[in-house]
Amino acid sequence: MSVRAGVSIAGLPFSSPDAFYRWVDVCEDSNVDSIWLTERLVSPTPFLEPLTAFGVIAGRTKRLKFGMNATVIPLRDPLVLAKQCATLDYLSGGRLLPAFGVGRDTAPEFAATGREPRGRGERANEILQLIARLWSKDSVDFDGRYYKYSGASISPKPVQQPLPIWIGGSSDAAIRRTALYGTGWLGGIMAPAQVAPVVQKIKAAVAEAGRVIDDDHYGAGFPFRFGSPDDEVVQRAAERLRRLGEAPVESYLALGGADDILSRAAEYARAGVSKFVLSPIAAGDDDFLEQTRRLDAEVLPILHDPDWTAD
Repeated sequence: MSVRAGVSIAGLPFSSPDAFYRWVDVCEDSNVDSIWLTERLVSPTPFLEPLTAFGVIAGRTKRLKFGMNATVIPLRDPLVLAKQCATLDYLSGGRLLPAFGVGRDTAPEFAATGREPRGRGERANEILQLIARLWSKDSVDFDGRYYKYSGASISPKPVQQPLPIWIGGSSDAAIRRTALYGTGWLGGIMAPAQVAPVVQKIKAAVAEAGRVIDDDHYGAGFPFRFGSPDDEVVQRAAERLRRLGEAPVESYLALGGADDILSRAAEYARAGVSKFVLSPIAAGDDDFLEQTRRLDAEVLPILHDPDWTAD
């Protein structure tokens, strides 16, 4: 099983575009597998729009992959989304890692734009079917409840065939969605003990659907910091995470040294995960770069070693 780890940012934790570019350059010249950007379209605090940012990242890098964590597809037009993703994958030589979710019914985008969150799951299911067909077929006909296409086509197609479809969410509906339309699953703010049963349920649902998802296409993320739980930046992050997740923050934060981060990764690996999206807990440009550099130097060479095991 191939173990790989990327790094993620939620919001824009940098003071300027140049500081963001420096971080991208550090990731490009490292063992980091991929960069992940959290999507938030409506927010009083800065967030980059992932697909737009990926155009800049793709042009600045040669090997780094990039994914959105995760795009709320009921807010997107499927034709435009399919075209954007195909263009990014084509121009980057096959480095896009698309990840999709339906969003919470309390997500600010729904209220701010007057959209009804009810039915977003059914709408998402149609979009997933449409974009997969647009990425692979020369002509697409579709007769759904929300979308009706006749002879639709896009070109150029993505380099990756099939282009991955990572699905987020842990509800029964998300599990079915992953089993029917996904090529991988990416967990949100979840402890290892929460991840394990979801992975098993997805595998059972995939088998029932007569499909196959590779065993190494299950991912999860967790925040980390080389430092102490008493660090002020950790205290602030923990308070924010308590409002977002259901598990105690102590069950998924990785704090301390390299051994502590690897130990947490091993817990997730034993739960069935081999792809990691790690979020540095940092304050300021230099701290963020330092946390990323230490992850690259002290953790990733071990985590990416084919002989690394979770035992």
